[in-house]
Amino acid sequence: MTQAAPGPRRLPLNPADTAVTPLELFFDLVFVFALTQVTELMAHDATGESLLRGVLVLGLLWASWAGYAWLCNTVSADAGVVRLVLLIAMAAMLWLALSIPEAFDDLDGGLYGPLVVAVAYFVFRFMHLVMYWLLSRDDPALRRQLVRFAPFVLAGTTTLLVAATTEGTTQTLLWVLALAADYVGTLLGGAAGWQLRSTGHFAERHGLIIIVALGESIVAIGIGVGELPVNGPILAAALLGLMVAASLWWIYFDMSALQAHRALDAEPEETRVQFARDAYSFLHLPLLIGIVLTALGLKKVLEYVGDTDAHDLGDPLKGVALLALYGGVFVYLLGHVAFRWRTMQQVIPGRLVAAGGLVLTWIVAAQLPALAALACLVAVLALLIAYETIAYAEHRRELHQH
Repeated sequence: MTQAAPGPRRLPLNPADTAVTPLELFFDLVFVFALTQVTELMAHDATGESLLRGVLVLGLLWASWAGYAWLCNTVSADAGVVRLVLLIAMAAMLWLALSIPEAFDDLDGGLYGPLVVAVAYFVFRFMHLVMYWLLSRDDPALRRQLVRFAPFVLAGTTTLLVAATTEGTTQTLLWVLALAADYVGTLLGGAAGWQLRSTGHFAERHGLIIIVALGESIVAIGIGVGELPVNGPILAAALLGLMVAASLWWIYFDMSALQAHRALDAEPEETRVQFARDAYSFLHLPLLIGIVLTALGLKKVLEYVGDTDAHDLGDPLKGVALLALYGGVFVYLLGHVAFRWRTMQQVIPGRLVAAGGLVLTWIVAAQLPALAALACLVAVLALLIAYETIAYAEHRRELHQH
């Protein structure tokens, strides 16, 4: 009797208690480099248009990263074929990151930057779709979800390729259209077929990417004065910048991250995927944007206080630099308000008040020296943290005890 040939080996699915793997952390390191490149893109020509373009690139990077976060939650990242796909995707992300400074305006010589970005992004997303296609071989619901999702991804990547052949406002608008196709497609495609196998892994992965982004803000402090002699104002600004980054860390990790994880774990299985998509895949984007904009503002403050040839210590932080510093924290706080509402159906009044206080302080800070403007930002964040520490003391104690 002839024995039937064995079918293709099934990909190993993650258990419910899986942890983030070293390969996933390695994967995220390339993402860190891409974030630093976005900061450089916005800092090189600090205008409103460059700020918008930087946000568009962040949206592109986040859509890419989020897709792989879902993939590695479903299937083991250490599986042979998955490991190969991740390494190929890392190479594509590295190419994309290297080309970010030329994402919109090509530099003389070498390859055409906007096209390299578009092709690298296409490869990155294509490998993700291929992996899910293999994974859905024995899962009709996942296959149907993928069929609904893939056209939007392909439409976005195709639009980006078209954008590479244009310039100026047309190019920027095509980028907006490409991201709209991706994000709106994710929303309209629904969540019925996607899988969320480990809530702990999913929440941890997103917490780690927030740490990665905050680390980029620390890097921005160093880059801002990398070639300048260290002096007192630089040390003071660096300390204040670290306090800003630490405050953003506290706002996320003191209570919000743990509360959201527990809410995700308690969500009924039939709505858990939609919950995760909204709270993490969508609402972590404004958190990321806020952190990167703040990093840009910190970089500019260090340049103001460190480069005595270009600026006096009394010079106020102007234009896009001040917008990035205060606007970044503003976006971050509002992102947290939305995140808390989606996960707990609660509004955090202190963070809304702090966001409003930032607007008023922003107006005053525009007339102050750059270092004083940074100190005012630290003061607003310190007041918020002090208030929440006192107001939620008992709740915090219970939360961390269980």
